[in-house]
Amino acid sequence: MTLVPPPLPDIILDPIVRLALAEDLGRAGDLTTDATIAPGTEMKVVIATRKPGVIAGLDVAAYALKLVDPSVKLTIEKPDGSRLQKGDIVARLEGSARSILIAERTMLNFLGRLSAVATMTRAFADTIAHTQARIVCTRKTTPGHRALEKRAVRCGGGTAHRYGLDDAILIKDNHIAACDGSVSLALERAKAYAGHLRMIEIEVDSLEQLKEALPHGPHAVLLDNMPPATLREAVAMAGGKVVLEASGGVTLDSVASIAETGVDFISSGALTHSAPNLDVGMDVV
Repeated sequence: MTLVPPPLPDIILDPIVRLALAEDLGRAGDLTTDATIAPGTEMKVVIATRKPGVIAGLDVAAYALKLVDPSVKLTIEKPDGSRLQKGDIVARLEGSARSILIAERTMLNFLGRLSAVATMTRAFADTIAHTQARIVCTRKTTPGHRALEKRAVRCGGGTAHRYGLDDAILIKDNHIAACDGSVSLALERAKAYAGHLRMIEIEVDSLEQLKEALPHGPHAVLLDNMPPATLREAVAMAGGKVVLEASGGVTLDSVASIAETGVDFISSGALTHSAPNLDVGMDVV
């Protein structure tokens, strides 16, 4: 069962949505709507999907409409996280035609992009549903849209890695290289620096590095670009004493074999950097 997160707070949505609306409206507003739609004109429309998928981003789409005109009535038929078939109605709008037309593209841009992330995540999550592993997104997000895209991952049944450099310690290969190539030295420094609530994860690319890391008690170990056979050895070596995350070149074709090795999490940048937009449209009714 997917636990869909609550809408993002307005304080997070506001600068993102205002920037998107300003980008579209420019210096003079919607010239086409101003030229063709008489003030006071009312209309009813539906937002519907042109392809199957998982909807996400209704919170940010609703906020865009609110900024344009809070009097337009928005009724959500399929909440975030819902699986959609082609032609399913996601939401209904009723009110000022001018306002709806001004908000249309910004709303659909957010819905198409975030539903893409949720849809791809759902595909990965379904593929490994027979295992204990969870699919996880990374920091490979669209600049400025990280909170939106990480929420979309959760709408698709995945979970979030750290949100930024400031909420956990993840020692990567370049950090190790800068510590004279020593896994032990990197972990010793991290543990001396971190507070008791600060998580520490270290990336390793060999069983030798994993063996070096385990005595230092990291909270998690990222197993980078290891084939399934090596991952199984790593799982056996860790013996359930540390959280194991597999990463590196994960695809829909390979994710099941990775999950079946017994790792706890599988991270994939593709969830956010390679998800094709879900075709979502607005139709007059």
